Amino acid sequence: MPDNTLYYGDNLDVLRRHVDPESVDLVYLDPPFNSNATYNVLFAEVHGERAASQVQAFEDTWTWDESAAWSYAQTVEAGGKVSDALQAFHTLLGPSNMLAYLAMMAPRLVELRRVLKPTGSLYLHCDPTAGHYLKLLLDAVFGPEQFRNEIVWKRTLAHGSARRYAPVHDLLLFYSKAAGYAWADLRVPVDEAYIASHFRKVDPATGRLFQDVALTGPGVRSGESGAPWRGINPTDKGRHWALPSAVLERAGFTIGSTADKLEALEQAGRLFWPAKEGGVPRLKWYADEIQGQAPPDLWTDIPPINSQAAERLGYPTQKPEALLERIIEASTDPGDVVLDPFCGCGTAIAAAQTLGRRWVGVDVTQLAVTLIKTRLFDAFKIEAGKDYAVIGEPVSEPDAAALAAADPYQFQWWALGLVGARPVDQKKGADKGIDGRRIFHDEGPMKAKQVIFSVKAGQNVGVGMVRDLGHVVQREGAAIGALLTMQPPTKPMREEAAEAGFYDSPYGGRYSRLQILTVGELLTGAARLQFPHVEGMDATFKQAPKATPDAPDAASLFDEAE
Repeated sequence: MPDNTLYYGDNLDVLRRHVDPESVDLVYLDPPFNSNATYNVLFAEVHGERAASQVQAFEDTWTWDESAAWSYAQTVEAGGKVSDALQAFHTLLGPSNMLAYLAMMAPRLVELRRVLKPTGSLYLHCDPTAGHYLKLLLDAVFGPEQFRNEIVWKRTLAHGSARRYAPVHDLLLFYSKAAGYAWADLRVPVDEAYIASHFRKVDPATGRLFQDVALTGPGVRSGESGAPWRGINPTDKGRHWALPSAVLERAGFTIGSTADKLEALEQAGRLFWPAKEGGVPRLKWYADEIQGQAPPDLWTDIPPINSQAAERLGYPTQKPEALLERIIEASTDPGDVVLDPFCGCGTAIAAAQTLGRRWVGVDVTQLAVTLIKTRLFDAFKIEAGKDYAVIGEPVSEPDAAALAAADPYQFQWWALGLVGARPVDQKKGADKGIDGRRIFHDEGPMKAKQVIFSVKAGQNVGVGMVRDLGHVVQREGAAIGALLTMQPPTKPMREEAAEAGFYDSPYGGRYSRLQILTVGELLTGAARLQFPHVEGMDATFKQAPKATPDAPDAASLFDEAE
C-alpha cells in the first residue's frame, strides 16, 4: 500500500487486496445509510441533477436482494461472534433493508479491524437510526471491552419535526483494537459561560478570579494522606487529604510529602480558609490557570457547515474539517496513517493532509474521486499521480470511454470486473486471444468449466473479432465465449455469434455459445453475462493476495490472484 493513495472502487475489495494487516493507525468511516431518501448518498452535479453513476452505484445498496442475501450467508458461514450477531439481527429484523445494510457492513468492519495496528482506533460515524445496531455489530467485531465512547455530535440547530423531538445529532462510535491504543491528552477551550459561573471569587492579594476546590476526599486512609496538618485531622471527618494533582502540577507544587505541599500552598497564599473556625482549607484554583479541558462525549462546540462556509463543497453529508481534526489529533501522531473507506468528498483526507498524517481513501463513485482531487489541489496544490496515487475504475459509460482512451489495459481489467471475470496473468506470456476467464461448476465441484472473454476498447469492431473468439472457445474447450466492447455490435457480428449455437448445461438451461456485451449495457443492467450460475459453485477467483508497499500502480487493483 503506497502512502497517500486514493482508491476508486469497492472498499471491501480494496481492503482485502491492498491494505496490509496492522498498517493503519486510525479508521474513520461515515458509511452512507438511506433511512428515508437518497439525499445522503447522492450529491448534485453542476446543474443539480443526480449523478447517474452514483444512482447506479447506490440505488440497490440497502435493498434486501440476492446480493445482500449472499453477503449475509458468507458472513454467517464464517462463524464467530459476527456470525452470531447477524443471525440475531435476522431474527429481530427479518430480511429487511436494514439487515442488508448490516450484512454489507459486517465484512467491511472485520477487514477494518484486520488492517488496524494494535495501537489503532476506529470511529464509525452514523445516525441514531442505525447506531444501536452498529454498536452491537462493533461489539461482535472488536469485543465489547474495546468500546471507548459513544460520542454525540450536535450536527444541526433545532428544527421542526412532526410528532417527535427534533433530531439534531449524529453518533460517533469509538472503538480501539486493543487496550494499549494511542491517545493524546487533547484539550479544548473552556466555555466562557462556565468560567463566568464558576470562577466568581476574587483573590484580594492578586485580583485574580478563582474558585475554591476541595483538598480532601471521602474515606479514611493510613499514611501521610491521613495525617493531621496544622491541627486539622481529616480522619475525624471520615476523609483524607486528596490534593488535585493536575492543578498542583500546573502551579508547580509537586515536591515533598502531602504535608510539605500543603505548607507550600499556604506560604504561597494558595489556600482558601473558611470563616468558620476549624474549617478545612480549600485550594484557590485561578481561572487564568485553566489550559483547556478534555473533550467530553457531547460535542456541541463544532458547528455544522453552513451554506456560507468557505469549506462547503455542495456535498450534503459533508462534515466540518474541525470534527475530523479533533479525531485525528486525539488518536494519531504526525506521520501516522489515516484510512477512510467511504471518503465521499474527502474531509478526512483533507484533515489528515493538514495535520501531517498519511492517508488512504476509498470511494465507489467517480464524482467523489474527482471532487477529492480538486479539493486537494485547491487546498494544498498537490496533484494526482504526482503527489499521491489514484487507483480505480469508472462507473459510467463516458468515464469508461475516457479510461479506454487513456489506458486500454486498465479498461480491460475494469471491464472484466463488470462480469465477475478474472484477468489472465499478462506476466506469464501472450494471452492467446484470452483476456479473462470465469470458472463455474455445473457437473459437481470436480469438473471445472469456463467462460472466456475478449475485451475490445477501440472504436472499430467487426465480425472478425467474433470469429476469432469462436476459434479460441473451440481451441480451449470452453463452454462459452463473451466479447466485451465499447461499441454496439454490427449486424454481421450478431449473425456470426448466432451461428455458434448454444451450450446446454447439465444443470439445466441453454446459453448462447458466443455472447456480445457492450459496456453501456453492462453498466445500465440492460444485459448481463448468461451462464450456469450455480450458487456456491463459482470458482473464478482464488484468495486475493495482500498488497505490497512497492506496488502502487493502478493495475495492481485488478491483478490476478496467485
